[in-house]
Amino acid sequence: MGRKSRGKVKEESKEEVTVDFTELPGVGDATAEKLINAGYSSFESLAVVSPAELAAQTGISEALALKIIQAARSKLNIDIETALELFNKRKQVLRITTGSKKLDEILGGGIETQTITEIYGEYGTGKTQFAHQLAVTVQLPLDSGGLDRGCLYIDTEQTFRPERIVQIAKGFGLEPMKVLERIIYARAFDSDHQILITEKSEEYIKKYNIGLIVVDSLISHFRGEYIGRESLAVRQQKLNTYLHKLLKLATAYNLAVLVTNQVMANPAVLFGNPLMPAGGHILGHGVTARLFIRRSRKDRRVIKLVKSPYLPEREVEVIITSEGIRDVE
Repeated sequence: MGRKSRGKVKEESKEEVTVDFTELPGVGDATAEKLINAGYSSFESLAVVSPAELAAQTGISEALALKIIQAARSKLNIDIETALELFNKRKQVLRITTGSKKLDEILGGGIETQTITEIYGEYGTGKTQFAHQLAVTVQLPLDSGGLDRGCLYIDTEQTFRPERIVQIAKGFGLEPMKVLERIIYARAFDSDHQILITEKSEEYIKKYNIGLIVVDSLISHFRGEYIGRESLAVRQQKLNTYLHKLLKLATAYNLAVLVTNQVMANPAVLFGNPLMPAGGHILGHGVTARLFIRRSRKDRRVIKLVKSPYLPEREVEVIITSEGIRDVE
C-alpha cells in the first residue's frame, strides 16, 4: 500500500499516487499506467467509478474494468458492511459553516461533505450569494467551521464576482487575495463544457486540495439546450449521469458539492407555494439535501430545509449584508 505505482506516468501524477495498482488482479505495469494517466490515484477513486466509465477513460475492456473495480472494492471492504461500520464511517463526514449559526443548526452543523446540497429559489433571492459565501467559508480553519481547503467554482451563468468574494473574506477576517487564490474558477459555456470540466475536476481536486465544488447553476444550460418534450428524456439522462459524477467525487474525496437551481411554477397547485425546483424527479432523487430560499422583508431571506435523509424540515431567517449572509439579530 505504501509503494508508488509502477509504470511511466504523467509528470504531475507521480507525487500523488501512493498505491500500487499492480496489487489488483489483472493489472500489470501497462494497465497501471493507464489508470494513473486517466487520473486515478487511489483504490477509493476506482471503487466509485462504473465499468463503462473506467473502460472509456483508459481504453481497457469493460470486463477488465469490472474486475478492477470489484477488486478495489474488496480491498477497501466496501461491498457490504454492518450499520455500525457505516455509522463509524459517517464520523469522517465533515461540515462547512454557512456563516449563519441558526442555519448551521438546522443542517446538523453545516453543509456536509460526501453529499450534494441543492439550494433553489427565484431569481435574485440569494442563491449565488450563498454559493460565494461557501467558497469562502470552506477555507476557514477546522476549528472555525471550515475545511481549510479550496473551492472549485463552475459558473454557468457568468454571475461569479471576485469583488464579492473580497467583501465576504474580509467579513470572516481572512486575507482576500489568499482566498481568491484558493478558488479555482471555471466558466462553462454549454452543458457539454460543464460536463467536461467536471470530468477533469479530479486533477484540480488533488492539485489544489479542493474541499467544495460549486455548480452555479446546475441546470441552466440543460434547460436552454434541451427544449421540448421530445428532448426531455435525453436531458434527464445526461443530468442523471452528471449528478452521479458529482456524487462520486464527493464520496471519493470527502468533499462537499453545492449546486444552485432555478424554479418553475406548478400549475396544479391552487393553494400554497406553486414554485418547485427545476429538474424533476431526477434532480430530486440525485441531491442529498435540498434548501429553498425566498425573499422576506428588505435584505432578509428565509431559508428552509425541505429535504434531508435524517433531519426534519425547518426554516430560519437570515440577512444579506455587505460582509455576507448572517443571522438576524
